[in-house]
Amino acid sequence: QVQLVESGGGSVQPGGSLRLSCVTSGSLFAVNAMGWYRQAPGNQRELVAAITSSSSATYADSVKGRFTISRDNAKKTVYLQMNSLKPEDTAVYYCTTIFGGPGGSWFPYDYWGQGTQVTVSS
Repeated sequence: QVQLVESGGGSVQPGGSLRLSCVTSGSLFAVNAMGWYRQAPGNQRELVAAITSSSSATYADSVKGRFTISRDNAKKTVYLQMNSLKPEDTAVYYCTTIFGGPGGSWFPYDYWGQGTQVTVSS
């Protein structure tokens, strides 16, 4: 079972920044695509950023230009740099291994860490 540990969340004012980290125990980390998801109260979990094994990244429209996903294969860690944060970014953020589907879609494997809470408010 792959272990995922997210960290770096917190409370910030609108316009602020946070950097999330996710450390994994997966031996195949370097060859797997990874994704950051978020879930706000009452909402479904949504994919906000994905990164392939070759570090090609895609983003949800709602975060494009503000968030940057990156990875360090030697540390088995994936990051999410979040800038210009908005109240609507408030959610619990999770990372997981993902796999590709038709039309450039991504799907998560069914294991999750505990998540890290991000709260954006004035």
